[in-house]
Amino acid sequence: MTTHRYTVFETNGGFCAIAWNEVGITRFQLPTSGEASTEKLMLRRVPEAKRGTPPAHVQDTIAEVKRYFAGETIDFSSVKLDLEGQDEFFRDIYVAARRVGWGRTTTYGTLAKELGKGPEAARDVGQAMAKNPVALIIPCHRVLAAGGKLGGFSAPGGSNSKARMLELEGVNLAPPEPVQQSLGF
Repeated sequence: MTTHRYTVFETNGGFCAIAWNEVGITRFQLPTSGEASTEKLMLRRVPEAKRGTPPAHVQDTIAEVKRYFAGETIDFSSVKLDLEGQDEFFRDIYVAARRVGWGRTTTYGTLAKELGKGPEAARDVGQAMAKNPVALIIPCHRVLAAGGKLGGFSAPGGSNSKARMLELEGVNLAPPEPVQQSLGF
């Protein structure tokens, strides 16, 4: 059996948790307002995990997460993950989602098309995003519903958290300003 360790840490966005094994990072918990609630959410997903001191590569990722929530442009695409146990198609979706860079967005349908699937696979992409074990590191918050609508978000705070993360990256979620002006008569 693989040994999982985890730690909880504070960021400008709240308390996060990260879990790892000897292969890579296995889980990431987006911020909540309290250390205990974050730990509870982490242990719900990795009940066998024990608190531990992060190795250097996990400490580096924690430092990057803190910088992210402080507003710095961070690229998590090189963070070593262990996605063992994930559905093969979901892993392909996660690889594609990791290519969506800071301040950019895509849609469920676009990711499905990028993977050579039809529009019906957009639902699968949405399910993969909802089950993302390492949200933020695999940037599911950058994947939107059709028409650029925010869509759902299964993290604490739901769609509001997704919107805050996108705003932190400079993504404007407001509808575009009208091109035509009213003449007022």
